Amino acid sequence: MPATQIYFKCNGEWVHQMNHVTEETVDKVTGLVVLQVRTDISRQQVEKMFGLEEYWCQCVAWSATGTTKSQKAFVRIAYLRKNFEQEPMGKEVPLDQEVLLHCRPPEGIPPANVEWLKNEELIDPIQDPNFYVTMDHNLIIKEARLSDTANYTCVAKNIVARRRSTTAAVTTYVDGSWTEWSKWSTCGAECTHWRNRECTEPAPRNGGKECDGIVLESENCTSDLCPQPSTVPADVALYTGVAAVAVCLTLLLVIVILVYRKKQQDFDSDVADSSILTTGFQPVNIKTPKQDNSHLLTIQPDLTSTSTYQGSFRSRQDISDKIPMTNSPLLDPLASERHAIRNGTAFSDTSTFMARLSMQTSTKSLLRDASNTAFGTFNFLGGRLTIPSRGISLLIPPEAIPRGKIYELYLTVHKKEDVRLPLAGSQTLLSPVVSCGPPGVLLTGPVILSIQHCAEGNLENWSIKLKKQSPQGNWEEVLHLGQEIPSNPYYCQLDGQMSHIFTETLGKYTLVGESLNTTAAKRLRLVLFAPGTCTSLEYSIRVYCLEDTQNALKEVMQLERHLGGQLLDEPKVLHFKDSYHNLRLSIHDIQRSLWTSKLLDSYQEIPFYHIWNGCQRNLHCTFTLERYSQSTTELNGKIWVWQVEGEGQSFHIHFNFAKDTRQTDFQFMEPNSCGTSLAGPCAFKIPYLIRQKICSSLDIPSSRGSDWRMLAYKLKLDRYLNYFASKASPTSVILDLWEAQHLHHGNLNHLAMIMAEMGKQEPMIFVVSEAEC
Repeated sequence: MPATQIYFKCNGEWVHQMNHVTEETVDKVTGLVVLQVRTDISRQQVEKMFGLEEYWCQCVAWSATGTTKSQKAFVRIAYLRKNFEQEPMGKEVPLDQEVLLHCRPPEGIPPANVEWLKNEELIDPIQDPNFYVTMDHNLIIKEARLSDTANYTCVAKNIVARRRSTTAAVTTYVDGSWTEWSKWSTCGAECTHWRNRECTEPAPRNGGKECDGIVLESENCTSDLCPQPSTVPADVALYTGVAAVAVCLTLLLVIVILVYRKKQQDFDSDVADSSILTTGFQPVNIKTPKQDNSHLLTIQPDLTSTSTYQGSFRSRQDISDKIPMTNSPLLDPLASERHAIRNGTAFSDTSTFMARLSMQTSTKSLLRDASNTAFGTFNFLGGRLTIPSRGISLLIPPEAIPRGKIYELYLTVHKKEDVRLPLAGSQTLLSPVVSCGPPGVLLTGPVILSIQHCAEGNLENWSIKLKKQSPQGNWEEVLHLGQEIPSNPYYCQLDGQMSHIFTETLGKYTLVGESLNTTAAKRLRLVLFAPGTCTSLEYSIRVYCLEDTQNALKEVMQLERHLGGQLLDEPKVLHFKDSYHNLRLSIHDIQRSLWTSKLLDSYQEIPFYHIWNGCQRNLHCTFTLERYSQSTTELNGKIWVWQVEGEGQSFHIHFNFAKDTRQTDFQFMEPNSCGTSLAGPCAFKIPYLIRQKICSSLDIPSSRGSDWRMLAYKLKLDRYLNYFASKASPTSVILDLWEAQHLHHGNLNHLAMIMAEMGKQEPMIFVVSEAEC
């Protein structure tokens, strides 16, 4: 039954009948009346639409049998920006070398089609297979020929406009090479003969290098038979002059060496103790300073005294190094009995002191998954909990736990399916969900929770919030980065890949971000796995799309270990922008005579929101291939992964089931995979006594600026100084943050250099105890 009425509905509203154009025709075959209706949409109507919803229309038809609707037709304003995102650059390449010319066309709707011009003539890769245009519009010259020397232009066009990039000049040059030597000429009257060669095989072209060497070569063709004029007097004079010059140069060299050694000896005696930060971590050779260099820091031993310093500050690298310390110019001499240090003061109860300074390093085997949880027992001396394979740690600074209290603390990372975190709009999860506890314990100072994040770009491109789960189970915003206030007990230092969270309340935390512009992007890690063996005709390749954190990679490695997966290529990083465009994956260049792909379309897609919200676990696509014969054991090809109008990565597959016996290196995630606990002073790189001296030296404001504010500036920790200023010891909090940042690679020499630049060398003499932690 033909339709009797047809109307358009745009954005949920009916289009007025006057805006419809109706045409009636008769079908020549059936004789039925065909009703055709159209409506015109103006640019002004589309521009009135705001927000993320696009302008759409659909037609609704009525007949005696009922009503039917068409699918929605989306209307967008077409455009093409003027500037290319990346233009080709000119190159000079040798003959037969591959050439890659980049081209990223301007942004536009619909997306621009790209073509390449060579000397203003269109390049057709089908006619000339030496050219290849990649999926991201780059031009590849597989083997540069002399005829490929030309000007290349990238052209982008859509229904709106046509844009040309700057022209890139490609020059294929040829370096010159010699011909073979000619035959020797006839021996002439001067008793010599000669031969020559030419730089013509090939001759240098297009700026290539000239041949290196001589063109003409001559020899004595009669050896000693030809008479030679006597040159003995001239030769003797020449040799005598050469010998005299050699003697002078030798004497001068000896004098220079003696002067240098003398200066070096003086310099060595001056700077014998200049390693102000490493003294407490390695054996030192203590020398008495010269009288004219009294400004240098030294430690002068009293060889006649029997008093010793007893404590538990030791080297993390070598706990066996011990230096007896007495009459230091900076430290008051200790009495002859053994002492312990508490807050920089001495007390003589040795048994109590040793009990409090007992060092314990333990790797606990937990009843649940030990790879994502760490436990430890701590007192007022503090310590550190670490889950190395997850990139997560908890630093408990000294005095953060009240004196007289002993807490058993834990640190754990949650699986995504175990946490329901509500995300609104374009919010995205930037870090794992991590718990430290037990909740409700009393702390006298902030601890530092360090978590990896996947936010790419400057803080100005993001609105990042720290969220904490309340006892009732609700997620609350406790900190908005960049909008801190002095009264807020939370603070977050965001580094390139790590976030360091200050909190005085243990609980469950995570970072949530929302992009402020298109520059903001999430770092994704792309990982390629496939079975190590193939027992059937089918073979599946899995491409994982993960947040660029150790925690996400660890989960996939554990999963693939159970599946018997093989890592086909090195993991690669992709910057995924908040552009609402999906992630596409495609497979190319497989041997069509041996394999066939079961993929119906030319590519697969992962929806934008599945990636952006960050709540999907082990997100991946699978490419299923089928070999025609069981005897086929070799697989070669490429896999492309790219975001529409964004970045892309490619993987090269070269695998032979029969010959390739490599095993996936699952072990690179395994060292110290269980949670570890370090308690007491040995959990910190800066010895406790030196830490106290640094704090007492820098906490007092200085009119010259050589105080904790300059230390924060030089350590690049000055984004929000008000947080440090709100603490009783700002320097102590800054040093806590430095310890958290440099868990594995702390450079004490760099810290010593900063203190020296501030004119604060005196606190940096390290003391080594005779007791071991």
